[in-house]
Amino acid sequence: MDTQFPTDPFAVTTEDQLRQLYDQPLEGPLKKVAYRVEATARAWIAASPFCIISTVGSRGVHATPRGDAPGFVAVEPDGTLLIPDRRGNNRLDALRDIIEDNRVSVIFFVPGASEVLRVHGSARITADPALTSRFVERGKTPATVLAVTAQDLFMQCAKSIMRSRLWDGKARPEGLPTMGQLIASHRADGQVDAAAYDREAPERLVQTMY
Repeated sequence: MDTQFPTDPFAVTTEDQLRQLYDQPLEGPLKKVAYRVEATARAWIAASPFCIISTVGSRGVHATPRGDAPGFVAVEPDGTLLIPDRRGNNRLDALRDIIEDNRVSVIFFVPGASEVLRVHGSARITADPALTSRFVERGKTPATVLAVTAQDLFMQCAKSIMRSRLWDGKARPEGLPTMGQLIASHRADGQVDAAAYDREAPERLVQTMY
């Protein structure tokens, strides 16, 4: 689906043009990617009552909210994410997209925490009673469950939520893994000191907010 924009002499249409406008990424953001859902990511997902699923199909792109009590997304022993499809408007935008193109991206939010967890991978839709029956709520069984296989995941820093003041007045949940702990767990080279990262983060965020 192509969208026609008015003529813009400043339009950025190539990656080379884009890179000329931005600094090169630092080593940390490039190396913070993990390729499995390990303990700290599991803890984050278990604390999350809200996520956004991004999909793409022949009808365009869609960003679909999903929410319920913390822990509504289950993580299987092999790292597969199970997301129940609670009652909605029956447009089925995301699910129809997945039938055409199974690539998905999921962002997990935790109220009071300014970071977010980004998970990218592939998804399948299942109506397996053995799975849907695990997510009965108030006597209602979801029609389907979305099973997401994570191909990579990483934490997004706090700046956007801090700038928006989204969680002002909301305390960070006790025991939630810190950004430093998550990045230390996700980086394969073991070169991140979680305590030092968290100690230095507040000042670093202030200095790089804009």
